[in-house]
Amino acid sequence: MSIAFYVEGGGDSEAGKAALRQGFDGLLAAQKGAAYARKVRWKTVLCGGRNATFDAFLNATTKRTANVVVLVVDAEDPVTTTTPEGRVAHLAARDGWRFDDIVAERVHLMTQCMEAWIVADPESLATYYGKGFHAKALPRRNVLDDEPKASLYTALESATKGTQKGSYGKIKHASELLKRIRPSVLVTRSASFRQLTRWLDAVIAAS
Repeated sequence: MSIAFYVEGGGDSEAGKAALRQGFDGLLAAQKGAAYARKVRWKTVLCGGRNATFDAFLNATTKRTANVVVLVVDAEDPVTTTTPEGRVAHLAARDGWRFDDIVAERVHLMTQCMEAWIVADPESLATYYGKGFHAKALPRRNVLDDEPKASLYTALESATKGTQKGSYGKIKHASELLKRIRPSVLVTRSASFRQLTRWLDAVIAAS
């Protein structure tokens, strides 16, 4: 049994992709550990841009490089229906992607971008950035799935610009932050993360 993730992000450099892969695996450490305990092979591939990610996912699905091939991309825009079929419909309409013969449950979103997951745990961000971090600048809503992408970046800029590490940068900081975000907090503030982890838990348990 094997699971392979094709994830949007990491930029154009191999170093950036490798760093973000470590962050993503850190965020899903509980699921990765459970997979290894059941002798399920685990692979995470950061693909850079979203079209490149989708193409890599389709190629891996066609070639059956793993038993379960998973797509994880930003939603970019509000999602009307977050069921598996709704997620597929969202991406088909927004990006013009075709999902012929694709298992809808294997398509997952980071709403509306990965930064929604990062801002979900202000305490962990405060520990990472230290002095000068302005937690009150972060979004207040309990569930972050509807937080617009632009406001997420604005909030992170405002919260971090006065710290020694400097303003938030995806390549500079995202990997380390993903390792520190507490999944127990994130599942309460992000339906997309909750859907991904619960589905993964079920897939691993059934392996």
